Order: sequence, then structure tokens, then C-alpha cells
Amino acid sequence: MSTTTRRTPLYEADFASDPHTAYQRMREKCGPLVPVDLAPGVPATLVVGYEQARRILGDPMRFPADPRAWQKTIPDTCPVLPMMEWRPNALRSAGTEHDRYRTANTAALDAVDQHTLRSLVEKVAHETVSSFRHDGTADLLAQYAWPIAFRVLSTLLGCPDQLGHRIADGMAKIFDGVNATIGNQILTQAVADLIALRRHQPGNDVTTRLLSHLTRLDDTEMIHQIITLYGAGIEPLTNLITNTLLRLLTHTDFSGDLHAADASIREALDTVLYRDPPLANFCMSYPPRPVDVDGILLPADQPVAISLAACNNDPALGTSPTLGNRAHLAWGAGPHSCPARSHAYLIAETAIHHILDALPEMDLACRPGDLIWRPGPFHRSLSTLPVVFPTTR
Repeated sequence: MSTTTRRTPLYEADFASDPHTAYQRMREKCGPLVPVDLAPGVPATLVVGYEQARRILGDPMRFPADPRAWQKTIPDTCPVLPMMEWRPNALRSAGTEHDRYRTANTAALDAVDQHTLRSLVEKVAHETVSSFRHDGTADLLAQYAWPIAFRVLSTLLGCPDQLGHRIADGMAKIFDGVNATIGNQILTQAVADLIALRRHQPGNDVTTRLLSHLTRLDDTEMIHQIITLYGAGIEPLTNLITNTLLRLLTHTDFSGDLHAADASIREALDTVLYRDPPLANFCMSYPPRPVDVDGILLPADQPVAISLAACNNDPALGTSPTLGNRAHLAWGAGPHSCPARSHAYLIAETAIHHILDALPEMDLACRPGDLIWRPGPFHRSLSTLPVVFPTTR
């Protein structure tokens, strides 16, 4: 990779509006390893080749997730720092520390009863639709997908609404890279308040189970476990529900029957996870020494990010994936793969099924080309998803 190669900025609106064309151009110009900027003055390598991504994700020795050496070179005001900085959690640790944090999180999540979770999503979805079904119009992102992700996750974590709203506000600022430093402060304090509450009032929730786990996480470690769970839960889950609803509303493969059977909803989810996963570019690693990958020397202590969206659609894989195929990278791979994929899948599928049953005649309220995608190097997220539908009594 030549040092004179122009880096592609991933933070601009042009990239957000048509990322797949950008991935194609990157691939044609640079091959599977592309020089990019995650923010102004923040260089990284973006992996757009599926095979290269699988090798990197499965090689934590050469590609550890600990960013501390890189972080020393980054100013505190950097807009992507809160998404990438070191935290004592599984996502940003390696070796025995990673195993310790992941064990605690997996145990706390695995104790969630799937039948109870489905009932919770159905209840929240019903209440959410009831708030706008008489209006004839709605923004399914702000009025449906986001409230479901927020309320369900807060219930699982034992978080009261007042604290949950503060957490969501901080998390949104971090994902957008706007006022990210302030967002990080809001988020950290709100999560600390949640942990203090559950220490004094234990419940049947993920936070309480983390507090009582044999790993004996201290308050600082607890804060960062909860931040990670919220980060993985609210924004990506909102985007998964919204992007799948958009697919159902606009593609003839699915939109011919919005009473869609369970199989069609699952197929639409899998298609979105392939084509437009909610975290499009993520899974950062930071090689401590220069690493040769297929003849390209990746510099030490510089981020290597996996383009989950580009890798899933790598032409080297051959034809487009068949419906129902789940061999994509949307959940990551290797030791840092998502431990809550079954929960996210269940929540998204249940929420989508409910609104299609409740509002079977809804249509997109604008042309698909008029929809706006939020800029940012990491997520694939609409600004709004407006729909119209017949009012009901």
C-alpha cells in the first residue's frame, strides 16, 4: 500500500449515500486492503476482501483489539475516539483479560429466557404501534425501531427509563461523532448511576448478574461492560429493524405481500445482514508490529477495520448469497464475535413481524432515493423511515 495513495474518507455524506459504489471503487483501485480516513487525520486500513477479513478476525495474536498504543497519538477531541478507545471490556482487550470479560458477559446474556424475551418484545411493539396507529403516518425509525430497542434493552439490563434516556443520548452522540466527548461523559455517568442502583437493589437482570459473577468485576469494569452492551444494543438493533423494514417496503422480492410469512421476514433479515449490516465497518484491531497481508505491509499501531458490508459482497465469493444463507460477517467472527446474536435476531424478527401484522397496508411515504443515510464511518443508518397507512380505530 503506497504511502502516496489517496485515502478514502469514510465520514462524508457522499460515502454514506452510496457506500457500495465506494467499496467497488476502493476494490478496483487498491485491492482487498484500502487506505482510508475514519475521521480527518485518522488513517486506517479498511479490509474489503472476505478471505482477508476471515484471516485477520481469526488471528488475535497478530491483530489484537487493544488500541492503547494507537490511542496515545490521537487527540482527546477526535470524534471517533469514544468508539475506538481502550476500555476494560471484551471488545477492546486481548488474551486473558478478553477471556475474563467475555466469560462474564456470556453468562449474563445466556441467562436471558428466550420465551420471556419474545413476550417482552411483543408487549413493547404493541404499545409502540398503539401510540401512532391512528395518525396515518409515522417515522418507523424514531417512533418504532428505536423505542423498541431502547425499552427492551433497558428492561434486560434493569435500567429505569430516566437513566436509560441519558444513556441513549450519550450513545447517539458517540455513534454520530458529533459532540462525542460530551456524549461519552453523559454515558459514563448514567451507567455508573445504574450500577450503583443495582448494587443496592439487585434484580433479575443482566446488570445484577454481571455484578454477582465470579469474575468479581469492579465498578470501572462494570461501567464498560454496560457501555458495550448498550453500544451493541440500541443503535445497531435500531438500524437492523429499520433497514429490514425498508427492504420489505421497497424490494419486490418481499414487498408483494407485507403480511410476509415468518420465512420471508427471516430472509429479509439475512439479506440486510449481508447487504447493509447495521455496523458496516467495525471490528477494529491494532497490530503491534508491521504485518504483511498478501504482500501489503500494514503499519504497526494503526487501526485495521473490517468492512463487514464490503466483505459480505466481495465479488471473489462468486454469485450473490442465496436467501436464508447466514455465512456473513455481520456478527463478526473469531474471538470477538457478537455473543448476543440470537437475542438480536429474536428482537428484530419479532418487532418486524408485529408491525407487518398491525399495519399490513403501510407504504413508504417518499421515494427511496429521497431517504437520507446518516454520515459516519461505522454505521449504516437512515435518518428517518417515513411511512403512510390507513388509519384504524
